[in-house]
Amino acid sequence: MSSSRIDETLGVLERRRRIRQLLLVGFLGVVIAVTYFGLNFIGFAPKELWKQVPQEIEFIKGFVPPNFVDFTIYTEQNNITGLQAIPASFRNFGAPIIESITSDSASLVRLSMVTIILGFTGTVLGFPLALFFGVLGSEQVTPFPFNFIFRGAMSAIRAIPALVWILIYVPLAGINEVSAVLAIATDTIGNLGRLFTDELEEIEDGPIEAIQSTGASRPQVIGFGMLSQVSTSYVAWTLYILEINTRIAISLGVVGAGGIGRYIRLRQDLFKYQKAAAGIIMVFVIVISVELLSSRIRARLRPDEHESKSLWDAIKDLGDGSKWLGTGSNR
Repeated sequence: MSSSRIDETLGVLERRRRIRQLLLVGFLGVVIAVTYFGLNFIGFAPKELWKQVPQEIEFIKGFVPPNFVDFTIYTEQNNITGLQAIPASFRNFGAPIIESITSDSASLVRLSMVTIILGFTGTVLGFPLALFFGVLGSEQVTPFPFNFIFRGAMSAIRAIPALVWILIYVPLAGINEVSAVLAIATDTIGNLGRLFTDELEEIEDGPIEAIQSTGASRPQVIGFGMLSQVSTSYVAWTLYILEINTRIAISLGVVGAGGIGRYIRLRQDLFKYQKAAAGIIMVFVIVISVELLSSRIRARLRPDEHESKSLWDAIKDLGDGSKWLGTGSNR
């Protein structure tokens, strides 16, 4: 290649680089301008917020120290407050905890269990319809444009948050644990079903053609040629949605649907902030526990996509500052 040809090619590359830089600068400028306009539109005033910082600090001080007196029925009846309520609840091989779970009294242990049950049962009830809509929404199963009937149904469900679905179910069950399960199950149909559809669109044609060559019926092709390729992914996605649904159950509790969310809301309304702080700590324990268990099972199902480590190692990593900062040798 001649030197003039090389210079011409370098010039083209340099112009493309400058154009990309200008487009990037322009894009960042638009983002900053829209953000500035948006903050002004909602009345975001840093000076006013700064004036409220002392009040905010005093408010947060009201949550310290957390009071776990409602941890179990035993600690409540014997007025065992603070963190001492936790080890006291494990006396007699955890008899106070078992008593609290089986009782109707609103202890932290029972309400935490209720929250987990809401997330779990909502996921289980929503799974069959998510599978039905998810499979029929794939073009691999239902020809275009009929598959968009099921895709549209899932998109419509996903467009409405669970916090709105529970309001829709008020005439049916009121705002309680039952309506929370129905809202979570409905939300699961849209979110999990769409994940199922996307996963089914990426399967390989080889196994499908092999099943078809044997003279298999259409349901057999779908079952053995398609779903067999994504069964592991479907279980992994269901566990991921279970994590999300547990967080949704906590949010629904804040609006009165039961569980640990309602406990926190009621204690805050009664200005019992130290008890509310204990509820917030229980939320952290619930979410981390479900996430660790779900991640561990998903790592077993798809070892090539997840780092293989024991549950104990995962818990130890939570106390490793380098992992949080991303500065460790094994990130």
